[in-house]
Amino acid sequence: MITVLCYGDSNTYGRDPVTKRRMERDVRWPGVLQNTLGSNYHVIEEGLNGRTTVWDDPIRPGYFKRNGAWYLLPCLESHCPVDLLILMLGTNDLKAMFSVTPYDIAESMGRLVEIALGSKCGRDDNPPQIAVMCPPPLGKLSEYAETFSGGVEKSKKLAPYYEKVAKKYGCRFFDAGSVIQSSTLDGLHYDPEDHGKLGKAVAGLVLDIFK
Repeated sequence: MITVLCYGDSNTYGRDPVTKRRMERDVRWPGVLQNTLGSNYHVIEEGLNGRTTVWDDPIRPGYFKRNGAWYLLPCLESHCPVDLLILMLGTNDLKAMFSVTPYDIAESMGRLVEIALGSKCGRDDNPPQIAVMCPPPLGKLSEYAETFSGGVEKSKKLAPYYEKVAKKYGCRFFDAGSVIQSSTLDGLHYDPEDHGKLGKAVAGLVLDIFK
C-alpha cells in the first residue's frame, strides 16, 4: 500500500467557508483523493487551522504549534514509512503580521522540503517523495480583510516562486490555482465543489508519480 501524507492548513483540514466547521471527510480534498485513488493507497490528512510554513503566530493559543516546520518531522516519523509527502502551505504566511514577500514564503516552503529530505521517513530509510503544492490566490476578503492586508496581491505571485523551489529540490510541483479558486464567500477557504476538483486533480498527480 502506498502512503500519501497531506500536510497543510485549514484548507487541508477542510474548513467550510459557510458554516465555519469542518466538512465531512468525503467532501474534503484529501478524502476525495483517497476515494479516487482507491484501496491501494492510504491518504493521511494533516491539516491544522492557521498553520504557516515556518512562522510563529503570537496571537493564537498554542502559537508555536502553528509553525509547520515545528511539527513536520515528528509527523513524518509517526506515519513512517511515507511514500509521498504533499505540502500545501503558505496561505497563512500572507497575514500582514508576518510582513514577508512571496519570495520569502516560497523559500520557507523550501525549508520544509529540506526537513523532509533530511528525514529517513520514506521506504528503506530514504526520504519520501515530495510534491510542492501552491495554494490558489486569495479572493475578495470579507472578515479576513485586515488580517490579510496586502495578501491578495502577494498571493497572485506565489506560484512561479513555488515552482522554482520545487525544481531546485527535485520535487513535483502542482499549482492548485490552475484548477480551483478561493471561495467568493470569504476569499480564503475552498467551497465543497472546489475540494472535489482539487482532490481529483491531485489524484492524477499521484497516479502519475507512481505509475
